[in-house]
Amino acid sequence: MGMSVEVRTFTGAVEATFVHPFIDDLCRRAASQNLPMLGYVDPYDDTVFNRSQLRALAPELRALANGSAAEEAEAVHEILALAAQVERKAHRYLVFNGD
Repeated sequence: MGMSVEVRTFTGAVEATFVHPFIDDLCRRAASQNLPMLGYVDPYDDTVFNRSQLRALAPELRALANGSAAEEAEAVHEILALAAQVERKAHRYLVFNGD
């Protein structure tokens, strides 16, 4: 199974989940470009981003979407939608689940 992205509350409840085969590829490409947030997502464990960290993560995602294949760009837009959900509500986290 590949990676997924979730919106979690501070209690650990999952509010939304997104699974896509290109999440792994996005993270690998971010690592190869030395992007400081997405590039350090752990492919084998959870990586958690809070609301403040999303200010740095979102531009990295947008940059990766530019020039990406359609399916990869679709994955980025879904992740950005989850990030927007985290930004709208307090005590929410964007979590990349490694496999």
